Amino acid sequence: MSTGVLETLADEYFASNHHGIDVEPSGLIAAAALDSLSQPKIMMVDDEKLNIYVVAEYLKADGYRDLIYTDEPFQALWLASRERPDAILLDIHMPRLSGFDILKQIRADADLARTPVVILTSSTDDDVKLRALELGATDFLQKPVHSGELLARLRNILMAKAYQDHLRHYSEALEAAVRQRTAELEASRQDVIHCLARAAEYRDDDTGHHVIRVGRYARVIGEQLGMDLASLELLEHAAKLHDIGKIGIPDAILLKPCQLTTAEFATMQKHSNFGKRIIDRMADNEPDQLRQHAELGSKILNAGRSQLLTLAMKIALTHHERWDGTGYPLGLAGTDIPLEGRITAVADVFDALSTRRPYKPAFPLDKCFSIMAEGRESHFDPNVLDAFCARRDDIIEIQISYADVK
Repeated sequence: MSTGVLETLADEYFASNHHGIDVEPSGLIAAAALDSLSQPKIMMVDDEKLNIYVVAEYLKADGYRDLIYTDEPFQALWLASRERPDAILLDIHMPRLSGFDILKQIRADADLARTPVVILTSSTDDDVKLRALELGATDFLQKPVHSGELLARLRNILMAKAYQDHLRHYSEALEAAVRQRTAELEASRQDVIHCLARAAEYRDDDTGHHVIRVGRYARVIGEQLGMDLASLELLEHAAKLHDIGKIGIPDAILLKPCQLTTAEFATMQKHSNFGKRIIDRMADNEPDQLRQHAELGSKILNAGRSQLLTLAMKIALTHHERWDGTGYPLGLAGTDIPLEGRITAVADVFDALSTRRPYKPAFPLDKCFSIMAEGRESHFDPNVLDAFCARRDDIIEIQISYADVK
C-alpha cells in the first residue's frame, strides 16, 4: 500500500474516530470510543498522523479500544491530565516542543508522574536513549514499529503498572485502616484515663471536673513555656491522674470538713506514693494472685511502659513537692522536681483555691492569684508561675467552661 493511500486512510481514521472531546483549534485530534471501563487507556503523541494511524491499527487488532491521540505536542500534557492514560506512546523528534520536553512535564506532574511512557523514535543515537532514560522514560521502541514487539512491550508495561497500582491502593487502604484503628485506640485510651482519674476524684468531687480543669490548666502552662504539641497532649492527660492515689485514703480523712490532725495529714500525704504504686509497673516478686487476678487488671497495672502512664506516675509522685524543698513525699527542690510535676503543682493548687472543698469555700479569683504569688520561689517554680499568670484570661475561660454545678 502506497504512502499516499496510507495518509488518506489516516486522515479518514482521524475524522471518523472523533468522539466528543472538546477540541481546541490548536490541533487536538481525537479520542476513541470507551467500549469497556476495564480497557486500558493508551495515549499516542506524534506530529505525524500516519505514525499514529499505524500504531492505532496495531493496538485495535490486539483488542485495545480506549485510544486517545494528538499530533499537536502542545496539547499533550493537557490531554494526559484530562484523560489520565494508563500508558503514553511518545515521539521524540517533533517541531516546537520535543518529546523530551513533554516527558519532563509528565514527570513533574504529581498526578501523571507514575504513568509509563514508551518512547517511539527512529533515532539510533545512544545519547537520545540515555537522555530519555534520565528523564524517566519507561521503555523504547524503534521506528518503524514492529507490531509484535509493540504489543508485547505494552502488555508487560501495563501488567507492571496494574500491579503497582494494586500495591499502592492496598497500601493506602491499609494506612487508612491503621489511622482509623489508631484513632479508636487513642479515644479508648483517653476514655480509660479519664474514667480512672474520675474514679479517684469522685471521692471528694462528685462532678469529676477537677481533673479536667487541672489537665487543661497544665496544658495552658505548657503552651506558655513552649512545649511541642505531642508533649502538651501527654501532659494534659497525665495531669488528670495526679490524685489517683486518693483511692487509698479513707473517707473519714478525705472528706473531713475541718482541719486534719497531724496523723491524718500524714495519712493524706501518702496519696502521692499511692498514686505512683497504682500507676507503676508491678514488681516481679509481687504475689502471682495479684498479678494474674484478671487479664485486664494485669494490663492496667503493668501499663507503666506506656509513655503516658510513665509521665502520670511521675506527676502523681511529685506534684506536692515544693520549689524550696519542703514538699512531700521526696523533699525534692528546684529543678530536681520534674517540670511536669512543677506545672501540675501550680494547676492543682489554683484549682483547690478557686473551688469549694469540704474544708473551705471557693476563694475569689483575685485572692487565688494573690495566694499563688505568695508561693513564688517557695512553693512554686517562678518560671512556671509566671507562665500561669501570663495566661490569666485562658485560665478564667477554662474555669468557667468546667465549673462545678451542683
